[in-house]
Amino acid sequence: MTNVQQNLQQIKQHIQDACNRSERKVEDVTIIAVTKEVSVNRTKEVIATGINHLGENRPEGLKNKLDAISDNVKWHYIGTLQTRKVKAVINEVDYLHSLDRISLADEIEKRASSKVDCFVQVNVSEEESKHGLSIIEAEDFISELENYSRIRVVGLMTMAPNTDDHSVIRNVFRQLKALQEKIAAKQLIHAPCTELSMGMSGDYEIAIEEGATFVRIGTALVGKEREEIK
Repeated sequence: MTNVQQNLQQIKQHIQDACNRSERKVEDVTIIAVTKEVSVNRTKEVIATGINHLGENRPEGLKNKLDAISDNVKWHYIGTLQTRKVKAVINEVDYLHSLDRISLADEIEKRASSKVDCFVQVNVSEEESKHGLSIIEAEDFISELENYSRIRVVGLMTMAPNTDDHSVIRNVFRQLKALQEKIAAKQLIHAPCTELSMGMSGDYEIAIEEGATFVRIGTALVGKEREEIK
């Protein structure tokens, strides 16, 4: 059994436990393996375990993996996307997790060959070091996207603050869930907003307890390959 397989076993157990605590179904939570820091070979190890959702955060890294991997996987672009790089990325991915400004929406509308499933990035904690809209801004922003034929807002994304205080982390996730429910209740054709992308290696269990449907797991699953090589 590889390290990735062992890691996945442990992660699946933690997901099961989190779902039990929150009375949710395991099948309602999708693991995105964040492969941005590891090689093609390590990424193939991940795919061999049955995980078929992969996350990259740089156009160059995405292209490198796309050129080398022919498996039927779903690609998630999880990093900030510069407008000048939209052309290289947008028709190669299945999901974009970082839609946070009209200029980016304009470029997607211009460059996408078909409708793109997007998560609107919300900076719930309002930290200056993080990208995304405030909770107050997000609702109006999503309304503005109604006339963009190439964008479908499938959900919201956030990153928790860098803290060991679980109550602070939980509150951030809880606020995003409340916003997601508020938008979903509007039943907007262009923004069904049924999904929540939140939770990473250190806090995915809390995220699941608060309603995450996609968790973005890197180190806890794929390891720190650069350190292992040393």
